[in-house]
Amino acid sequence: MKEEKDILKIKRGYLKRDFEFFHLKDMKDLKFESHYHDFNKIIVFISGNVTYLIEGKAYRLKPWDILFVSSHEVHKPIIDSMEVYERIIIWVNPVFLTKHNTRECNLLTCFELASSQKHNLMRLDQKKIGNIKTTLVKLNDACKSKEFGSGILKNSILLQLIIFLNRLFLGTENTENQSDVEYDKSIEDILSYINDNLNEDLSIDYISSKFFVSKYYLMHKFKNQTGYTIHNYILQKRLIKANTLIKKGEAVSEVYLKCGFGDYSNFIRAFKKMFGLPPKKYYKALIELENSYYDDKH
Repeated sequence: MKEEKDILKIKRGYLKRDFEFFHLKDMKDLKFESHYHDFNKIIVFISGNVTYLIEGKAYRLKPWDILFVSSHEVHKPIIDSMEVYERIIIWVNPVFLTKHNTRECNLLTCFELASSQKHNLMRLDQKKIGNIKTTLVKLNDACKSKEFGSGILKNSILLQLIIFLNRLFLGTENTENQSDVEYDKSIEDILSYINDNLNEDLSIDYISSKFFVSKYYLMHKFKNQTGYTIHNYILQKRLIKANTLIKKGEAVSEVYLKCGFGDYSNFIRAFKKMFGLPPKKYYKALIELENSYYDDKH
């Protein structure tokens, strides 16, 4: 019983299915906090007045823009509630995509490149948009269907969509979309430094000195660009990295040092606050959850 309760604590942020498809349309005063997921996310923007913040960059969206949000990228939408906001959102389990990879074909390419190139937006011409629309309609219909083979069919259509999106993303010049992307170059450089040096000294005093900016400017600008205070961003990124290493089976006694935590007990408290369980119990519950995911496939 206790193990089941532990599993439930981490289940909320865990995508147990291969993918989830949502077609949403509303006109509400929706306010989101900056957040991240363990899964990858595709956002197909259809209508509204929305700016999407992803890791310090602000994307002003146009109809049928596509955003690729990799797992662990911090993001949030800023929504004008005076206009109807319509979008398609697809949550994609990276385990599902990896299972279908081959030597010549990495289905995660679009997410990995979007993250490494720090450009999450893809904007297409009308012909390519038409092809995307057709595939999305088929996928939506397959997701609703209860007919024979519907599960296999929807997975195959999703894989077709992912392959098509990868081809388009690899052939798209990101420079075309720069006019609708806002960011502060100094904050972008600081974000890159933080993510590359999570095990190092990342105090505000040190970062402001290294990048020759006042710490008050740094704190103000960082919050505006990311939605996070610099302290909370660093803490969350360190915990995300720790979570990733723990999932790989690394010893907790080594992980906390690799992620920049000088004190073991502070690390345990922070990890439990963010993920609901202390690291060892979290890892055990996660294994149970992943086993149930694979059991459902057989």
